[in-house]
This record gives sequence, C-alpha cells and structure tokens, in this order.
Amino acid sequence: MSSGAAVAGGSSTLLRDLVMLTKPRIISLLLVTTIAPMFVAGTPSLALVLAVAIGGYLMAGGANAVNMYIDRDIDDRMARTRLRPIPSGRMDAVAVLAFGVALATAATALLAMFVNLLSAALAVAGFYFYVFVYSRWLKRSTPQNIVIGGAAGAFPPLVGWAAVTGSLDLTALYLFLIVFYWTPPHFWALALLKQTDYGRAGVPMAPLVWGERETMHQMLWYMAILIPLTLLPVTFGAFGMIYLGSAAVLGLVMLWSIVRTVRASAWTQPAWWSYRFSLLYLALLFVAMVVDRRIAP
Repeated sequence: MSSGAAVAGGSSTLLRDLVMLTKPRIISLLLVTTIAPMFVAGTPSLALVLAVAIGGYLMAGGANAVNMYIDRDIDDRMARTRLRPIPSGRMDAVAVLAFGVALATAATALLAMFVNLLSAALAVAGFYFYVFVYSRWLKRSTPQNIVIGGAAGAFPPLVGWAAVTGSLDLTALYLFLIVFYWTPPHFWALALLKQTDYGRAGVPMAPLVWGERETMHQMLWYMAILIPLTLLPVTFGAFGMIYLGSAAVLGLVMLWSIVRTVRASAWTQPAWWSYRFSLLYLALLFVAMVVDRRIAP
C-alpha cells in the first residue's frame, strides 16, 4: 500500500470515528423533536431551521462525545460499546473530550449568534444535564438514572420552540413532559435486552436492581401517565382532532407492545419490537403535531 493510500485510509477512519462519537442515529430523533416544535410554534425560515438543526446536532454530538469520555472505563466491558473509538484504542481519551467540548462550544456560539440567547441557554442546559447529572452522577448510582436523566433528552423541544418564539409557554412544557415520560418505557425496553452488558459494567439499570417483571410493570405505569399526557394539549386548544386521533392510536399501539412483553414467557422479541416502535412512536407523534397545525382548519 502506498503512503498516500495509507494516509487516505487513516483520514477516512478518523472521520468515521468522529462521526461515531456524535451518535448520529440517536441525534436524528432528537432533531425531529427539535425541528417539529418550530413548525408548531410558527413559520420558521429555512435559515433558522438550518441554524437550529446544525446547532442542535453539534450540541448533542458534543454531549455524546463527552459521555464516551466519561464512560471510557466501562465501555470495553460491554459488547455493544467496546468498538467505540476510545476502548478500541483508535482515539485518545483526552482528544475525544476536547472534541466534545469544541462541538458544544461551537453550538453555543452558533445558536446565540444566529438564533437567540434563550435557545442557546436551553441547549447548554441540556448538555450539562446530560454530562454531569446523568453521565457523571445518576447512571452509576441509581436505577432511577433514566427517569431523572431523561430530562436531558427532553430539552430539544424547548430549544426549537424558543428558537421561533423567543419564549416558552404551556405547550412547550407539555412537549418537554411528553419526551420526559416517554424515555423510561423506551429505554427500559433496551435495558431488558442489554442487562447482561450493564451487569458486566456495573451499571445499576432497572432490570438488574428491580428484576425484569418489575421493570416491565414500571414501563406500564409510565405509559399510563404518557398516554393521557399526550392528549391533554387538545383540551386547551394546542392541537386538534388530527393530533388527537394520531396520539391515541400511537399510544395504544405502544401500550399494547409493552403489555405483550409483560405477558410473554419469552419476552425478547416483544421487547425488541417495543423498543423499535417507541422510536417510531415519538417521531410520528411530533410529525402529527405539525400536520395538525398545518392542515387542520
């Protein structure tokens, strides 16, 4: 292999690792919950949407990179994380930390300059909550890590709303709460499937502490809160019948998926289905909000 080909190959590997550090698949859903509220709140320009999307990606990507720095001592113990850049030895831990901080700094500047200070402040708050409250404190200390730490993932709707309106209101709060209460049943479905990994790493996820069946029952309780919560914005006129029907159907399907998991003796496949559908559920719910606002008379 020529030296030029080796350099090109190394550059390509580095680029893939940098992208991997940001966790683009996770961010894609965060961007849906950021951008959709912008079209619920008003009629944003393309330039504003692009600024928020880029700033949101950089901020979330920075948080994910710093999270990988924090988790570097346990990532090599879990099958699903041992190929990440740090545990695999492809990147230095300090370089990953610097990359994450640089992304968050760039995101803050971009949002403050091209969007508004409130959206920048909310994005930074989400970054710090994820890095320090969830990653550094809750993740390794309590099975409630996902419940409280899930607030970090609920900041994107607030960022999108503030980008258009320059303020927050009751509808924005409901969007925050919807993501907050969606997070436990969504993530615990994955935790059920990956509990061996978490046990090897010493992370006290709910199935390891409470047991599998209690975790499933807790998922049902959160759905019992989430479904009515998604319908409440209709009662004060935030959304109309298109959203109401969509939220009801989506909520019942997600509830059914969890009930099926609880009732199954071999629950692995139902849990996988529940986890995958929960991703689609949140995306479609936010799309339904936009459709309702744009199409409903």
